[in-house]
Amino acid sequence: MVRNIVVLGGNSHPQLVESICGVLGIPACNRILGKFSSGESRCEIQDSVRGKEVYIIQTGFGGNGAKLNDHFMDLCIMISACKTGSARRVTAVLPLFPYSRQPDLPYKKSGAPLFKTGSDNGKKDYTFDSVPATPAPGVPRSVGLTNATDLAGRLAHARSANGAQSPIGNGPTNGENYFSSNGVNGGGANGAPVPNGANGVNGTSNGHRHSSSVSSTKQASFTKHDYENLSTVNAFQAKPGYKQWVAQAGTLVANLLTCAGADHVITMDLHDPQVQGFFDVPVDNLYGRPLLKRYILQNIPNFKDAVIISPDAGGAKRATAIADGMGMDFALIHKVILSRRAPCDMNSRLEQERRPTKITERQNASMMLVGDVSGRVCILIDDIVDTGNTITRAAKLLKKEGASRIYALVTHGVFSGEALSRIAASALDRVVVTNSVPQQEHKAALGSKLEVLDIAPIFGEAIRRVHHGESISVLFNYD
Repeated sequence: MVRNIVVLGGNSHPQLVESICGVLGIPACNRILGKFSSGESRCEIQDSVRGKEVYIIQTGFGGNGAKLNDHFMDLCIMISACKTGSARRVTAVLPLFPYSRQPDLPYKKSGAPLFKTGSDNGKKDYTFDSVPATPAPGVPRSVGLTNATDLAGRLAHARSANGAQSPIGNGPTNGENYFSSNGVNGGGANGAPVPNGANGVNGTSNGHRHSSSVSSTKQASFTKHDYENLSTVNAFQAKPGYKQWVAQAGTLVANLLTCAGADHVITMDLHDPQVQGFFDVPVDNLYGRPLLKRYILQNIPNFKDAVIISPDAGGAKRATAIADGMGMDFALIHKVILSRRAPCDMNSRLEQERRPTKITERQNASMMLVGDVSGRVCILIDDIVDTGNTITRAAKLLKKEGASRIYALVTHGVFSGEALSRIAASALDRVVVTNSVPQQEHKAALGSKLEVLDIAPIFGEAIRRVHHGESISVLFNYD
C-alpha cells in the first residue's frame, strides 16, 4: 500500500482507474465530476489533497458517445482544482495522449520541407534552414521568395498611379538607405563624419538634393496592406503542398496542461515522440512493447518463423525494435500513389514518391510489400488503429501474397468511424490491443477476434516508482 498519495480519475476510463488503484492498493479519490445544465464542467474534490501527490488519470479518448475535448477540459479543471487545494505535486496520467497525431510543422509526408528556393541567375540557394544576413554597410539585401509577389513595388506603383503620396515623406522607409553615406545625421562618402553645415539638417541643400534623388530613383516600400488595391495582396501563389495556416495543436495542448498546473506527465507510446519537447515539465513516455512481446512469446507458436510487418514506413522503427529484440524477420509495406494513366510496372512503382493517401479521380493509392511472407505467420505492429483503413488494407495485401495467418498488435485501439465493421470483414485473424481506451463496446462488436491486454500494472508501477523517487528506466527496457 502506497501512502500520502491520491489517485483521481476522470470520466474517460473509470475501469482503468479502478485497476490502477487495485495495483497500488488504495481507493480512488472521491470527487464530483459532471456538467451543469448549460454544458459547463463541474468539478468538486471531496477528499483533502493538501501536501499530497495527486495523480489524475484521464485518457484521450472520444468514442462511445463521449467527446475528447470535454475530457481534456475536465482534466485541466481537475489539475487546477488540485493546485488550488495546495497539492504538493500534480501528475497527469494520459495513457493515450490527445492531439499527438497532428503535425506541428508544414512538412511533406516524405520529410522534406514544403518550400525550398532554387538557384536563379547565379544567386545563392536559400533553404529551409538558411539564416538571413545581418544588415550592414555593403551587405546586399536578402532575396525574397522566388514565387512571391514584390508587394512593396506593386504598392508603390499603385500609389503613384493613384496620385497618392508617401505618408512619411521623401525620407528612407523601412530601414532603406539606413547605412547611407549622406543622411540626416550627415556623413562623408566613405562614412567619415562631416562638419556641421556640410550635409545635414542645418547645412546646405546637399542633403535635400540627396533625399530628392532617393525618392525619385527608388520606390518606397511599405509593410502595411493597401486595402484600396486588394489585388496586390491576394497575388501570392503558394507552391503545391504548402500549408499557409497550420494549427499548432501539440504545442497548445502542452501549454494548456502546463498552465493548468501539471508538474509531470505520464503517457504511453506517443505517435510522435517529439511531443515531449513541447513541455517545460518532465514527460515519461512508457512503452507498450513489453506487453506485445510477451503476447508473441506466449500465444503465437513457432514465433521465430513468423514475420514482423510494419504497415507503413512511419512505423518501421517501431516494428524493427521488436523484430531485432526477438530475432525475427522483418518486412515493410510501402504506400505509393500511382496515376491511372501511368504504367503499373515495378520500375514505375519504385520511382513514385510517397505522398498523402488522398484519393482523387486521377490517382489511385497502392501498397507494395517489401519482403517474403508466403506461407508464414504475419504480425502487424502499429501504435494506433483509428479508422482501420491502413491496417485492413495491409492485411488484404499480406493474404494476397500468401500469408497463412495474420495478427495485428496495436497499443491504442481507438476504432473510430467504420473501423469495427471494416476490421470484422477484413483478412485479420486476430487483433490485439491494450486497454488504454475503453474496449467494452469494441469487444462486443468483434467478439473473439479482439483481445485486450491490461496496462494497469505498467502505470501502477510507474506511479509507485515516481512517488518514491525511484528510477523508472526499467519500464523503458523493452529489448
